[in-house]
Amino acid sequence: MSPPAAAFARAAVARCGDLRRERAKSLLWAAGRLADYGLQLGLRPEPAVLLHPSVIERFAAHSPGLAPVSRRTLRTNLRFIARRVVPDLCPANAPLPRERAKPPYTAAQIAGFLALAAAQPTVGRRMRAAALVCLGAGAGLTGAGLRAVRGTDVTARSGGVVVQVRGAVPRAVPVLARYHQQLLASAEFAGNRLLIGGRDPARRNVTCPLVAALAGGTGLPRLEVSRLRATWLAETAALIGLPAFLHAAGISYSQRLGDITATLDPGTEEQAVTLLGARTT
Repeated sequence: MSPPAAAFARAAVARCGDLRRERAKSLLWAAGRLADYGLQLGLRPEPAVLLHPSVIERFAAHSPGLAPVSRRTLRTNLRFIARRVVPDLCPANAPLPRERAKPPYTAAQIAGFLALAAAQPTVGRRMRAAALVCLGAGAGLTGAGLRAVRGTDVTARSGGVVVQVRGAVPRAVPVLARYHQQLLASAEFAGNRLLIGGRDPARRNVTCPLVAALAGGTGLPRLEVSRLRATWLAETAALIGLPAFLHAAGISYSQRLGDITATLDPGTEEQAVTLLGARTT
């Protein structure tokens, strides 16, 4: 660390208030690294210059010889210093709403929705309404993937029932076993037509009439496709032992799980059918 950089770091950290010794050392190192970087670029060693958010971001992203974890730590520490030394340049972060997972439906509520579907006045409406519940709670489908499913996309194979999903993320999804009979009946009725109705799967309001038709049941909450998917996610997570795995690993959030699972073999369709509770009994 050069003498000008060390002087800048001491002056900046001194304005951060009372700090524990180890915390002060970490902040001094961060401020000194930033100052050395800025001096090499010809920047003045002044707080308003070096602690500007754009300079901190450029340093964290492009300073050579730093490991990813060091970059994150340095940026966090430099933002801490900047909020105390040049607060006008670093307004407080506005609290943003965080979307939470939808609560899953209970088994009794799903049974209630299926009963309402079976009570619809026409065969077509009964089949489409039941398919909506089965594809949502039984296969976790929503949005364009749900709207694009045709009757011919539902097949009995690999020891269970599988839905071929089209669209941005094409895949084969095993259907939970208890939805097999009703979904196969709906698929046979639909044939090559869209399973939940409509002629154009790009339309975004195809599910609205079905949701409205399944509303108003005594003691039932509002039907939401996103909650049907949450119901499927919760059930399959329990089936594969995900809660036990997260507890054993001490993981309370899933930020890195995608990176880990991306390197793993998803297995065969037959294995997925068995693992995800979709094998015909």
